[in-house]
Amino acid sequence: MLEQSLSEVYTKFKVHFYREMFKQLRSRETSLSTVEMFCVEVIYALKEPTVAQFSNYIGVSAPNAAYKVNCLIKKGYIEKVQSSVDRREYHLKVTDKYYRYFNLAQDYINTVVGRTSEHFPKEEVEMLDKMLAEISKELMSEVEIPDSGSEE
Repeated sequence: MLEQSLSEVYTKFKVHFYREMFKQLRSRETSLSTVEMFCVEVIYALKEPTVAQFSNYIGVSAPNAAYKVNCLIKKGYIEKVQSSVDRREYHLKVTDKYYRYFNLAQDYINTVVGRTSEHFPKEEVEMLDKMLAEISKELMSEVEIPDSGSEE
């Protein structure tokens, strides 16, 4: 029962996200390919990674990652920001353009959280929050996303 319920919730989040992404493509509000959209989403999730961290995380060669990064920079969805700790290092940061068009998942999550808070008692919502935090931290260790992509 838990497997089915979790699978249904996960699938609904994915499908909603993909539908919103395709709306962006259809309306030509973006010049990104689907792969580029996924890349910028990963960069956002990794919280300002370096090109090497991005490359390692998605499992592609450094030149392939650099090509994808340069395309995203040219299209205005990410920028390279020089580290104040190590001036030789640059971190990838999503731009306001990303937030305007692609923070689709977070908008829907906020909607579902609002509905959850209205539908369930506060104690149950707090328990769900605690359980999801524990699942993310302890039970999904093979999908580690750093707390921060930089040490600044």
